[in-house]
Amino acid sequence: MALLRVEQLSKKFGGLQAVDSVSFALQEGSIKAVIGPNGAGKTTLFNLISGTLPVSSGEVRFRGHAIQGLRPYQVARLGIARTFQNIKMFAGMTALENVMVGRHVQSKAGFLASMFRLPGSRSEERQIRLKSLELLDLLGIADHAETEATSLAFGQQRAVELARALALEPTLLLLDEPAAGLNIYETAEIGRLITKIRDMGITVLLVEHDMSLVMDISDEIVVLSFGQKIAEDVPTKIQRNPEVIKIYLGEETAGQV
Repeated sequence: MALLRVEQLSKKFGGLQAVDSVSFALQEGSIKAVIGPNGAGKTTLFNLISGTLPVSSGEVRFRGHAIQGLRPYQVARLGIARTFQNIKMFAGMTALENVMVGRHVQSKAGFLASMFRLPGSRSEERQIRLKSLELLDLLGIADHAETEATSLAFGQQRAVELARALALEPTLLLLDEPAAGLNIYETAEIGRLITKIRDMGITVLLVEHDMSLVMDISDEIVVLSFGQKIAEDVPTKIQRNPEVIKIYLGEETAGQV
């Protein structure tokens, strides 16, 4: 059974068909990329899977269970975490505190226990702090744990965002443009981290424009154009697919391949 299965998923905004009957499956322990030109519906697809947007029709199934209609926090508690194209750091908080926010979703202490700092709450807070430090160390930025997150370099903020998503202890990680705004060296490092995350047993679905990164780390690729799936295959075959070449490079180039 696939970990995630998207079946005939669609989303309309008035007269605009942003996602049009898209279907694919994601196998556990793999990295799958969703690519396509601007406006292809990639981020909208992510928003449908994560519960940020309601679906117009179709299903999203996680571990065999339909999850469309759930709220984002309910989706997160099932084991699906995500990052965003635009980095969202909590201003005035350190890198460590930003990661701890993600970890608190898994907190078992109630509101009153936390407010009055009861012994069980204090113990859990220590564990959350230790686990968050471990994640920062895993991603190579533990030295910046006490640095205000918004003052970090852009690539370091990306790593903090990844650590915060991992703090949810996800089974499935959705990465929306993880290399956006990064230079070639930072992009290579993000690729290494994504592969490391997959090797930890976390399945990854990513949207990305950087084709060198996509081709390097993906097991399979889904290609969208105007909200429709036009191809799905392994990277070497996607690179040679005439329809994919046409939407990226134009009809004349595709005819020469």
